Amino acid sequence: MKFHYLARGIILANGKVLLAHQKGASNTFLPGGHIEDGEAAESALIRELQEELGWTGCVRKFIGAVEHVWTEDGQDNHEINLVFEVFVAGADARIAPRSLEERIEFFWSEPKDLIKHNLLPAPLRDCIMNWNANYNGFWGRIQKQTARE
Repeated sequence: MKFHYLARGIILANGKVLLAHQKGASNTFLPGGHIEDGEAAESALIRELQEELGWTGCVRKFIGAVEHVWTEDGQDNHEINLVFEVFVAGADARIAPRSLEERIEFFWSEPKDLIKHNLLPAPLRDCIMNWNANYNGFWGRIQKQTARE
């Protein structure tokens, strides 16, 4: 079993949410990435935003966690996503973000389009589509699947 421990950010601007997409994949995900050994989740998220977009962000608050288990290419995967609300000064949904990583692209999405963009893990869709500034945490879990869907 391959384990992934991730920090993800909900970045909102002009009523839209920032999504990431690995070129060639059928799904999208929130910006962020793997937490390195000994690294705080918030620090990992800020580091990933800097590496992927060149952005400096500020973690506003912890939103919740999503656990996701799936099989891909015969390999069982288990991930835990720690999700935070992130503020990025100057983030503007009218401007397409420029990725600093060749394999990843970023774009802004209306919350109502998260299903169409196949945002994974899926529990994040409800969290964002029902966003409220006073949102007070969630836990989501996806049982083992045969593919990342």
